[in-house]
Amino acid sequence: MEKKIVIAIDGFSSCGKSTFAKAIAKRLGYLYIDSGAMYRAVTLELLRRGLIVNGIVDTSRLENILKEISIGFSFDPAKSAYVTTLNGTVVEEEIRSPEVANHVSLVAAIPRVRERLVELQREVGKRKGIVMDGRDIGTVVFPDAELKIFMTADPMVRAQRRLKELQEKGISISLDEVMKNIEERDYIDQNRDASPLRKADDALVLDNTHMTVDEQMQWVEEWVRKLTM
Repeated sequence: MEKKIVIAIDGFSSCGKSTFAKAIAKRLGYLYIDSGAMYRAVTLELLRRGLIVNGIVDTSRLENILKEISIGFSFDPAKSAYVTTLNGTVVEEEIRSPEVANHVSLVAAIPRVRERLVELQREVGKRKGIVMDGRDIGTVVFPDAELKIFMTADPMVRAQRRLKELQEKGISISLDEVMKNIEERDYIDQNRDASPLRKADDALVLDNTHMTVDEQMQWVEEWVRKLTM
């Protein structure tokens, strides 16, 4: 029997990390954990409680909120995919909204938020057989992961992909707005004090600017075979 491993996927926003990670998990029969969705869920909860105003996060009640909220993933047979739950309710559409996207990097930069979510992620990872994507999975959450991948793509291609995704969900937004959001998120992700976005020294770089999903899958499957046989 092939051994199971931890696959850590990091990279810039709108590189298709989640789509890629979900496809790997489905193909291998692994559990997919969307770390970005976890941060988005915390952001959504803070927005709902009115604790993010004018780009500033009120952290006075943060500790209690982190103890109270429950973030999980449930399988939706109709979509044949995992969806994010917040306190038992599916919030997959809400956490993908522009409002959450515009604030998630601010929330993710808060050390206590990262500490708490990393604790939860590591507990899941002890069982192996998981795929997780985010910004600091290979550098902070799972520095000993057997397979680390750092994804990147041309910024304009990323913006076009993100715009298409939002339009398909009926969200009206311009390419310029999406590009601005991506540039701002890139800057915050790479310059925050807590776990900035970095390529792990032993991570494999996957530039998917001109690659199809199938081509990406062929690439990763070759590496998984090498590591698990």
